Amino acid sequence: MIKLLYITVNPKRDGKLSKGMQIGEVFLEAFKKEIPDVEIAQMHLYDMEIPEIDMDLMYARAKLSFMGQTFDQLSKAEQTKITKMHTLADQFIDADYYVFVTPLWNLGSPAILKSFLDNLFIVGKTFNNTKDGPKGLLTGRKAIHIQTRGGIYSTGPMADLEFGDRFLTTALGFLGLEMMDSIIAEGTDYNPKQVPEIMARAKQEAMEKAKAMAKETAIISN
Repeated sequence: MIKLLYITVNPKRDGKLSKGMQIGEVFLEAFKKEIPDVEIAQMHLYDMEIPEIDMDLMYARAKLSFMGQTFDQLSKAEQTKITKMHTLADQFIDADYYVFVTPLWNLGSPAILKSFLDNLFIVGKTFNNTKDGPKGLLTGRKAIHIQTRGGIYSTGPMADLEFGDRFLTTALGFLGLEMMDSIIAEGTDYNPKQVPEIMARAKQEAMEKAKAMAKETAIISN
């Protein structure tokens, strides 16, 4: 069965309060019309216990990689945290399509998204180091980012200061995912009177890109 992983990054639990989630729901509905039997799994990052790279996790990774130790040689704390990391990564890998919904905060994404992504960078599972440099292993999968911005970052003096969409798409591309052009709804604080128009454009774009993504078959090699 085709599986889509829908990842939302916003402390607002009610999607009606989040402009990004409103756009995301439009995307999902359009995608389901194209592939009615798609299985949609959701991750609301603020509802999850996401391992952070602390001393235990840092040493666990080192011991299992270049220090030559086995899992049984790790401390109980290290075993627990490295297991949670791999479990989260496995849940992520088990999908064909990905939709990320995030806001732009203070030039970047919420910190919890960085913690989440840190759990996906696992040598031998999501990427390998080769003689030609790192190579992502999550090829054949399609992903898109939906981002809302209070200000204007696509053009003008703030264009070089946007590190949310730029970082996420770069990170996922590093792991091998094929990224579609992001859906951006910006200027909602800068031009509050234009919010209905901004949202309408973003929702229309979401419908169009959902249809386009559904037509691009994910081909995952095992």
